[in-house]
Amino acid sequence: MSAADTTTAKVPPLRQSPPSGSGAGTPGTPGKKTTKGAAGIPWLLLAPCLLVLVLVLGYPLLRLVTLSFQHFGQPQLWGFQEAESAGFENFSKILGDTEFWAVVLRTVVFTAGAVVLTMVLGMMIALLLQKVSGWVKALINIVLVASWGMPIIVATAIFKWLFDADYGVLNWLLSKVPGVDMIGHNWFASGPQGLAVIMLLVVWGAVPFVVITLSAGLTQVPKELEEAARLDGAGAWGVFRFVTLPILKPIIVMLTTLSVIWDMGVFPQVYVMRNGHPEAEFQVLTTYSFDKAFVVNDYGTGSAIALVTVFLLLGVVAVYMRQMLKIGEVE
Repeated sequence: MSAADTTTAKVPPLRQSPPSGSGAGTPGTPGKKTTKGAAGIPWLLLAPCLLVLVLVLGYPLLRLVTLSFQHFGQPQLWGFQEAESAGFENFSKILGDTEFWAVVLRTVVFTAGAVVLTMVLGMMIALLLQKVSGWVKALINIVLVASWGMPIIVATAIFKWLFDADYGVLNWLLSKVPGVDMIGHNWFASGPQGLAVIMLLVVWGAVPFVVITLSAGLTQVPKELEEAARLDGAGAWGVFRFVTLPILKPIIVMLTTLSVIWDMGVFPQVYVMRNGHPEAEFQVLTTYSFDKAFVVNDYGTGSAIALVTVFLLLGVVAVYMRQMLKIGEVE
């Protein structure tokens, strides 16, 4: 074959690009329409849930806001008088009341204590579960799920019996210690002791969820990193601080935020433990709002207190949503 023949050899034709306007990614094409349609599918699937939320939460929240700006008592409730606009009078009354701020402080301290105790105990139990055999872990998980699923009223009745002044098991056990006489001791004679008992009840119901969630998170910690840290001379605390804790940080933040939301909204534990009539030293924001609305029959003031509580919780919810978005971005 000559050089001329070589240079005149046929070359396969180049693949031509599709003409403009016919591609899947160009505007106005069927492919673009399909993408737009797919983007609306999640909203279509969420529509029933969003509708239920609006129906269940929308009207009560709107009614709460309306009542908080009105003078609304029993005459207005029974229709004998028309509700009168109060402006910001209800909010001025509660914000200028020292009792209200005492309740806010008590609620914050109660919530902080319950959350810290829940997270510490939950982390300790979750770490211990990694060291036991499979059947022991399964048994403990069954117990945790059973305690988590127990109705609040039942759990409260059990704790009332445990801490009863006359027939309480705890007083009987403590009295077995040499030099300790707890027979007849009333744990609810003072606010701090009584709230500590209620805090233990709240922690007892919250720990299982924390333990199960953290146990799932601990399975994602690479064993190679832990082994490398031990080879570098790190002890148990060093491995936990520099390896385990950073990996579990997103989960810990979410659990802490959720615990704050739940513990700040505690109502049945306090209400049932005090037989439906919490004393002044046992009042938290939820029970305080309930008493103002349904015991004193001042629904406007009770609604204002509830609305302030909602705004406090919204601040915590904002932190929670921010952490959720961060985790979504990382994933």
